[in-house]
Amino acid sequence: MASSKAHHATGWAAGLIAAAVVAHEGAGGSYHIGTMFAFCMGILGGTAPDWLEVAWWTRRRRLWITHRTLTHWGVGWLALLYWSYTSLGTHLMAVPALGFAAGGLMHLLADWPNPLGVPWIAGRHSLNLWNSGRCDIIIVGLAWLAAFMVGDHVWFDDIHTLHAINFVRTLPIHAWLIRAGYPALS
Repeated sequence: MASSKAHHATGWAAGLIAAAVVAHEGAGGSYHIGTMFAFCMGILGGTAPDWLEVAWWTRRRRLWITHRTLTHWGVGWLALLYWSYTSLGTHLMAVPALGFAAGGLMHLLADWPNPLGVPWIAGRHSLNLWNSGRCDIIIVGLAWLAAFMVGDHVWFDDIHTLHAINFVRTLPIHAWLIRAGYPALS
């Protein structure tokens, strides 16, 4: 499990991705209210799998369901993402659902490297890379890299991504990687 701060940070990145997708599909509506709503729901969805487990209707606020079970089930989040994407422009709830699903999936991706894993289909699967709370900077960095690339594609026609690739080509490490047999960045 990533830390709470990592889930919040990746939720912001998921919100940006959802907003970009809504804007790209033209489902933002007048004054881009839908785009902002998708962004906010992405932030909320970034922590949703954890807070959906809490029994808010009781005084003790204990978990009503075991941690990393139904609320962390990958198929449910993927189904919500698929439905919301295909319903953009035709259903009122598609925009907030897309943001919420993007945040929820980002949460699962942040939890996946942990040895406890995430129940993607039937059983739990783990990448088993590091323990909880470790290497959060990698998770957050990858989430924001994805948000940068999607946002750059939608709003700036990939110009910043191309500049970044050209910059990496000028680095000495790039030439060393090519000599070592790795493919060149194109």
